[in-house]
Amino acid sequence: MVILQFLVVAAAFAIIDAIWLKTMNPFYRRQIGGLLADKPNLGYAVVFYVIYIAGIVFFALRPALDGGSWLSAVGYGAALGVFGYATYDLTNAATLKTWPWQLIVVDILWGAALTGLATLAGWVVFHTN
Repeated sequence: MVILQFLVVAAAFAIIDAIWLKTMNPFYRRQIGGLLADKPNLGYAVVFYVIYIAGIVFFALRPALDGGSWLSAVGYGAALGVFGYATYDLTNAATLKTWPWQLIVVDILWGAALTGLATLAGWVVFHTN
């Protein structure tokens, strides 16, 4: 069951994130264009997605399925998204010469929304009444 949950959450996450990244590409280019690689390193991207999706399943989806509502799924997911994306953005802001505050705000909000929605997708598929 956990593998199916992982696959459902991964599919939702990937679809939503792909739309976001395609839509928001100009914003990211304006903010950190000089730091962006011409082509993403897919190996590292896959490792991130596997670890992060596993985190969503274990720290957001599973608790929400254990007697929670769809609101708890969104809440657990959004909280995890804030923690995860804030870790990334604030570490970059602390260690890189430039990491714009606008990017920090947008990215953390996006992490909350994306992770909340991906958790909700898993909850909708796997909750039982």
